[in-house]
Amino acid sequence: MLIKPAQGRTLRLAVVLLVAASGGVEATSFLGLGHVFAGVMTSNLALLGMAAGRGEPLDITAALLALGGFGAGTALVAWYTRASVTSAMHWPRRVLVVLAAEAVLLAAGALVWGLTGGRPGEALRNILQCGAALAMGAQSAAMVAAGKAAAPTTYLTGTLAAYIVKGIGTGSPGLWVPLRFAALVAGAALCAVMLDGARPWALLPSVVFVMCALAVACLSDTRSFSSAGYSS
Repeated sequence: MLIKPAQGRTLRLAVVLLVAASGGVEATSFLGLGHVFAGVMTSNLALLGMAAGRGEPLDITAALLALGGFGAGTALVAWYTRASVTSAMHWPRRVLVVLAAEAVLLAAGALVWGLTGGRPGEALRNILQCGAALAMGAQSAAMVAAGKAAAPTTYLTGTLAAYIVKGIGTGSPGLWVPLRFAALVAGAALCAVMLDGARPWALLPSVVFVMCALAVACLSDTRSFSSAGYSS
């Protein structure tokens, strides 16, 4: 079976869209919810330590909610996708199901956020914080389950280090990794702007990005199925 380069590019585009979605969620989580991140647990552990050291209960609660939500999302998706068969041509169907569920979860959060004018009370804010982290944990685990056909979309520190060492350091940097960095910045910037100028709609871009990523991944899945029928 032949693997067409276009199929690889399609999945890369899906990953870039998911990175943009995570950038938007991170901006909304940090600026609009509990001043913690939804998908960057290293930073949240540091924030938890700082909050504990300064004796700030509200910040401790926000960090714990983010850590708990992320852990739950990751564990659930790891269990759900454990028997999935990965391929360089497409993402397993269970990974697509997870992304669809993530889109629904983010959409529900966006609806609640919008109905409150982007200023939920403490109880709803805690629920939204945990839900955002759960969505990012699910997305992270889904990309792990997708294997070599995917890449990290919620934490890019290791990606940056590898890019500097193996890309820039060897003289063959490529454009794939910088595109993900740009998508993260763009997604975060867009939602940050919306938090200032269109606050009730600030969660919507992330929902749209995940839905577009899902559509692109499904397109790649269709192409790989067609290739299996006509290539050897």
